[in-house]
Amino acid sequence: MGRLAVLISGRGSNLQALIDAIADGRLDAEIATVISDRPGALGLDRARQAGIPTQVLPWLGEKRRVEYFQNMQRVLQEADVELVVLAGFLRILPMELVRAFPQRIINIHPSLLPAFPGLNAQRQALEYGVRITGCTVHFVDEGLDSGPIIIQKPVPVYDYDTEASLAERILAKEHEALPQAVALVLSKQWQIRGRRVVCKC
Repeated sequence: MGRLAVLISGRGSNLQALIDAIADGRLDAEIATVISDRPGALGLDRARQAGIPTQVLPWLGEKRRVEYFQNMQRVLQEADVELVVLAGFLRILPMELVRAFPQRIINIHPSLLPAFPGLNAQRQALEYGVRITGCTVHFVDEGLDSGPIIIQKPVPVYDYDTEASLAERILAKEHEALPQAVALVLSKQWQIRGRRVVCKC
């Protein structure tokens, strides 16, 4: 059973997807801690309701960025986790933290990377006029949304879509993709070929 740390900044719906997958036996894992940079994040309530320990590390501002992530690295190491899951965590991790957990940090992003990295991916997709977008779970590396791809799920873009309606449908696919990706990574039955993660099972 793999020990997870889940990092959140908001409502925690992807955290809930992991909690549900563990509860119904689809994911053999334990969420050891949920960490938020925002004290009022709704995802903290989801964790507490599930009996999961939570920690709040309030953002210290850009001038204290190094100190902030040093504190986070210490907390993660003390939690003795096998995998760190970014589930709507809105801070870019520094290379020092990524190097401390090589191929042990994954992120979920609301586009089919490498298209539309960074913020407002749904808006970018609508403005560009694509007919298909989706979500991507990938390893975190030292770039922006640039690590090896673990799982992707496509989502059609309809003519009547708004940013909100598209985001809702992408989120539903994120809830499928994230537990599947965590299960694959924890299985250790994978290898990286080029820019993709390939299952050896």
